[in-house]
Amino acid sequence: MKIFCLHFLLVLFISINQAFISESTQPSNTNFIKSSCKVTRYPALCIHCLSIYANKIQENELQLAQAALEVSLSKAKSTTMFVYKLAKAKGMKPRTSQAVKDCMDTMSDSMDQISKSIKEMSRVRRGGSGQDFMWHMSNVETWVSAALTDENTCLDGFSGGFVFGKVKVAVRRRIVYVAQVTSNALALVNRFAARHPH
Repeated sequence: MKIFCLHFLLVLFISINQAFISESTQPSNTNFIKSSCKVTRYPALCIHCLSIYANKIQENELQLAQAALEVSLSKAKSTTMFVYKLAKAKGMKPRTSQAVKDCMDTMSDSMDQISKSIKEMSRVRRGGSGQDFMWHMSNVETWVSAALTDENTCLDGFSGGFVFGKVKVAVRRRIVYVAQVTSNALALVNRFAARHPH
């Protein structure tokens, strides 16, 4: 019984200690995210999306940019799935149906571009510098920019007067959100590239 009690107290002590450490470092990490998000076009959204990764990001600009890209990919995936399901729905007018299918294609391309960017950023993490660093970062910036263009192209398809109703509202709301998240990711990638010594 004594051994059990001692074990329980030890586990409790470790848990409290870890919680204290976590709470003591969280404000500093969150402040870093808030400060970094000032360079984005949508800082409130940036803070909202990245604060949950504060302990992982800590005060590391590379981790921050990587997390922003991963958030962008996650949102792009869920939105693409939504558009994919919508494209299979029946009863839409032909031009609306075509706009949805075109959007599905461009969002799929956007996902591919962001996925490539995340893989390329992992190569930067392995210690690239100089021309090597610039090459990888140039690729990332190009692909994230292309992803953002794809997302805006989808939006353009729903800006005309021929697409009305719930479909237009539902798709636009989701795509605008993804485009804003991707825009923020691009800003943080650009910031990391500009501030890195090379």
